[in-house]
Amino acid sequence: MHRLLRLLVLPLWLAGCASSVPPTLRPSLLVLGIAQDGGIPQTGSFEDARWDHPAGTRRVACLGIVDPRSGRRWMIDATPDFRRQLLELRRTGVGDDRPVVDGIFLTHAHVGHYTGLMFLGYESLGAKGVPVFAMPRMTSFLETNGPWDQLVRYGNIELRPLADGQPVALADDLSITPLLVPHRQEYSEVVGFLIRGPSRTALYIPDIDSWEQWDQLGTRIEDLLATVDIAYLDGTFFANGEIPGRDMTGFPHPFITHTMERFSTLAPAERAKVRFFHLNHTNPALSPGSPARHAIERAGMRVAEEGDFEGL
Repeated sequence: MHRLLRLLVLPLWLAGCASSVPPTLRPSLLVLGIAQDGGIPQTGSFEDARWDHPAGTRRVACLGIVDPRSGRRWMIDATPDFRRQLLELRRTGVGDDRPVVDGIFLTHAHVGHYTGLMFLGYESLGAKGVPVFAMPRMTSFLETNGPWDQLVRYGNIELRPLADGQPVALADDLSITPLLVPHRQEYSEVVGFLIRGPSRTALYIPDIDSWEQWDQLGTRIEDLLATVDIAYLDGTFFANGEIPGRDMTGFPHPFITHTMERFSTLAPAERAKVRFFHLNHTNPALSPGSPARHAIERAGMRVAEEGDFEGL
């Protein structure tokens, strides 16, 4: 009965946008988490009221990709919330005859973006040959450092190569392309992803030091924004001062206020593509009725929400 219900509901959320492809056959994106690596609430924030109010909690930033035509599904990043996120992805009804996913695409080696791989291991699921797509340094990191090398040796995961700007085909009309971005690279490269579907394209950038550093490397975020329909962008911090007693000007993330200012001269249709995510537990934009959230909405942008679907 539950599976039948999911199959009846699936066409409804796939039908959101006009397309030449029949709505029930469209690949889609599912937002599985919007929090910065530490989750919400965060470790050590003992007085945070959200501990006792589950509705206020948020899972670590993650995006699911589903293709009902082939019954295949993928995840971008393997977070500490992998268990729940895998469940939510399965509940779409796409690929629910298999225990895991058809591939995981990793952005980088910061704790919120790859440590969920542990749940594929011997002590947990004991998965077999889950494709994990990673850049060269990220691949080397997983192959040569425990406990991740055990996942490789036991065959829980199969590492697949990624290269900057080189698309990986998920179907004839569905692909994902890594894009190198400037961000702390202690253990690996850092990438965002461009996801192209039959009718729409999405950009996914959870972490970047600044838009200006990307400018210097030859990529303007405005130019990329003009080529996509949806843009999930680093919204870790709303503004300087949200962490008491600390000067945040050197933090390696663009403030949401700065992004809004930079995009202020863009056409409304361009700004409407933006969904801020990867929010820190201190970010006031997490609260729907807050002045920060209202400022984002007045600027013609929005905050991504867990459970959001976007047709491709």
